[in-house]
Amino acid sequence: MRKNVGRNWYVAAGLLAAFVLWTVLICAVDVESIGPGGSRVGFATLNGWVHDATGVHWWLYNVTDWLGLVPFAVAFGFAILGLVQWIRRSSLRKVDRSLWVLGGFYVVVMAAYLFFEVFAVNYRPVLINGVLEISYPSSTTMLALCVMPTAAMQVCDCIKNGVLRRCLVTLIVAFTAFMVIGRLISGVHWVSDIIGGALLSAGLVILYRCFAGLFCQQT
Repeated sequence: MRKNVGRNWYVAAGLLAAFVLWTVLICAVDVESIGPGGSRVGFATLNGWVHDATGVHWWLYNVTDWLGLVPFAVAFGFAILGLVQWIRRSSLRKVDRSLWVLGGFYVVVMAAYLFFEVFAVNYRPVLINGVLEISYPSSTTMLALCVMPTAAMQVCDCIKNGVLRRCLVTLIVAFTAFMVIGRLISGVHWVSDIIGGALLSAGLVILYRCFAGLFCQQT
């Protein structure tokens, strides 16, 4: 068990390092002016080929954009659960440790989200309402891949009914896959945006699992 936990630390570090490397490469490799208004994009050959192959599907963009509110709702739901525990148990210390770790994880995810809303790596391959927006990493992908898998972990830990647990986890996996694939096919992101979001999310989720396991082992 300890060996697996130790390996997870290395996996998380490796994935986060891969995200940093991927980001640096995007800024330096095959950078060409292929975006709207001549905006420069890294991995231009790969990004341009995938974008031309998928095209732009605004209806799918709108669907995934609205469904992007689901991870926020899930996070809000866990925040409410923590608040209810605090009120019922009359002490912050008596709130489940798993919820404390999850709350800290959400803070880190939102910090990463806000950072890349300011720090521009790539811009979208299309204009949104006439505006050229920052697109790296895909924030919708990142939120779906961060919030939903950790929600599935909570479901597995908290729900004892096997049938209900499997149904909820299956629903979460299907929703997450739809969000990532839908966001790519919609054509509002470069494929490098999706890959970056997936690398960052995977690293953060495994890091969350490491901290959750560490706290659960404490007495």
